[in-house]
Amino acid sequence: MSIRNERKQQSRQALLDAALKLSTTGRAFSTISLRELAREVGLVPTAFYRHFEDMEQLGQALVEQVSGRLKLMLSQLRQGYLKHQDAKTKTSIQLFFRAVDQSPQDWFFLIGERWGGSETVRREIAKEIESLTRDLANDLEASRNFQHVENHQDLYVMTTIIVNLSLTWAMTWLNLPQQYQGELLKQQQQIYLEHAMTQVRLLFRGIANWQSIE
Repeated sequence: MSIRNERKQQSRQALLDAALKLSTTGRAFSTISLRELAREVGLVPTAFYRHFEDMEQLGQALVEQVSGRLKLMLSQLRQGYLKHQDAKTKTSIQLFFRAVDQSPQDWFFLIGERWGGSETVRREIAKEIESLTRDLANDLEASRNFQHVENHQDLYVMTTIIVNLSLTWAMTWLNLPQQYQGELLKQQQQIYLEHAMTQVRLLFRGIANWQSIE
C-alpha cells in the first residue's frame, strides 16, 4: 500500500472511530453532524467526502465494522451453546463478558442504535442481527444435539432468543460499574454471571425436550 493510500485509510478509520466515540457518550448517531465529525479528527469538512458520500454511508460502514468485531466475539459464545455442559456454559459466559469489557463502545453503539434515530443505521443493524441469528440457527441444525428439532423455523426462534439474551446481558453488564464499585461491583458481577448461566441452562433444557408442532 502506498503512503498516500495508507494515510487515506487512516483518515477514514479516524472518522469511523470518532463517530463511534461520539455516539456512545450519550449521543445518538443521528445527532452527529458532518462538520462536528470532521472537526473531531482535525479534517476540513470537504475532506469527509473523500471517504464517504454522506453520514448515512458512514453509518453503514460503522455498523459493518462493529458487527464484524462482535460476530467474532459471539462465535466464542456460540461454541459454548453447541456444547452446553455446565462447565462449558460457565466458560463461554465468562469469555462473553470478558469480550464485552474489551469493546464496550461496540456494544453500546449496536444496542443503542438498534432503536435509534437513523433509519439507515437501524436497517443495517437489523440485517446484521438477522444474519447472526440465521448463522447460529444453521450451526444448531448441523449439531447432533439438535437433530430432534425437525422444524428449522423452531431453531430460528430459539436462536432469536439467544441473540436477544446476549444483547441484554451485554448492556446489563456494562451498566453494572455505573451502579456499583469495588467489592460490591465484583459481587454483583458474579451474581449476574450465575444469572446468565441459569438462563442458558433453562433455555437448553427446554430445547432438549422440544417437540416441533406440525
